[in-house]
Amino acid sequence: MITNAIARRYAKALVQLAAEEERIELIHLELTRFETLLTEHSHLRSVLINPAYGINEKRAIVQDLLARMDVVGTVANFLLLLLERGRIGFLSAIIASYGAYADELSGVVRPILYTAIPLEADKIQGIKDALTTATGKKVVLSVEVDPSLIGGVVTKIGDMVYDGSIRTQLNRIEGILQKG
Repeated sequence: MITNAIARRYAKALVQLAAEEERIELIHLELTRFETLLTEHSHLRSVLINPAYGINEKRAIVQDLLARMDVVGTVANFLLLLLERGRIGFLSAIIASYGAYADELSGVVRPILYTAIPLEADKIQGIKDALTTATGKKVVLSVEVDPSLIGGVVTKIGDMVYDGSIRTQLNRIEGILQKG
């Protein structure tokens, strides 16, 4: 829980700064690139979060990486700040929170559409258009196939789930029949 609060605080501050610089997407991309580097080289992540290594050594490593990656100054300063404050281990959570704040600021929603079978592109576009109309926001739709649905679709937008699957309808009928 504390991790989420810390991540949200840093992410919110960074997204506000990114909005002022009109670089919301660029900063998100560069943070993600750095996180990918740490994920691919787990030993590097270990060094950066290990208190046995001095801050000067860690700073030198990060500055060298940032120079090689040609990262925007705002991102470089932010990552060095996280390092100085011992928060570099929260980077994944910060990036997730940053993405959520950036979407909110940009008027974007990212629903997930679960279908029983793969849908044709025109049907997906129709659903996307309906969601755009319903939410009044730009929709970036992810589609996943879930054969357990039997038929129909389930749409998840944030914490809301709209379930139009046959599986759910059958479960409702079963419940009604059991109650008598």
